[in-house]
Amino acid sequence: MNPIGMIFRLYFTWQSRNKSLNELISQSEASGKIIWDDLKDKSDTPANREKLRHIISIERWGQRRLKTLLGEPPLTDEYNGYQPAESLDFKALRAEFKSTRAETAKLLRTLQKKGLAKTGQAYHNSMGEIPITVWAGYLTMHANMEYKRIK
Repeated sequence: MNPIGMIFRLYFTWQSRNKSLNELISQSEASGKIIWDDLKDKSDTPANREKLRHIISIERWGQRRLKTLLGEPPLTDEYNGYQPAESLDFKALRAEFKSTRAETAKLLRTLQKKGLAKTGQAYHNSMGEIPITVWAGYLTMHANMEYKRIK
């Protein structure tokens, strides 16, 4: 693990400490609604579309990593392959974000129902094997930080 990955791991572990997966799912859903609402007034520019495509791709990439806990084969790919099509306009990307965030919540609940909330870990390229709760916090915080760059 590189030094940056170690710092991220410590930070996101600290952020998710003392929080149940239910709390983290609720935070994810609440922040998704805030982002959804805030994006409605943003301009459909190439830069804004690219930023939103990045947010969506990281979330989908994280979902894929978490799905290894449900039996999908492990991967060490990058997030780029999870980006929505470049041809989508901002309105369509906004809808993609909403459905992607809903899918994240659904996946986290599935993992919880399978009894993996406290023991399940999935591989992150920079942070190594991290718990589901850290993944939940990471995906929420990533979107929260990145969407603020959309003008």
